[in-house]
Amino acid sequence: MAAARIKKGDQVIVLSGKDKGRTGTVTASMPKLDKVIVGGVNVATKHRKASQANPQGGLERVEAPLHVSKVAHVTADGKPTRVRFEERDGKKVRVAVKTGDVING
Repeated sequence: MAAARIKKGDQVIVLSGKDKGRTGTVTASMPKLDKVIVGGVNVATKHRKASQANPQGGLERVEAPLHVSKVAHVTADGKPTRVRFEERDGKKVRVAVKTGDVING
């Protein structure tokens, strides 16, 4: 269940693949599939046939899902960090391992 560590709105960095090193914000999370969609990363091109809604047709650029193991949270200095859960003030919170900062959300 690694998907609970990365949620919608988190700043992440891509660890492997063609977009390695790029950062972005998680726009959607799919915990059952262990996938996330990151804005501006892993962009695929879809060929769209002309329709009434889109009379021109043509190429459409869409952000494809990435496996959650390919991304990591970003610290303030732009480096990747793992996430652990801790109990602070009676609440279960996400904490960055490298810095010890609480991740809001």
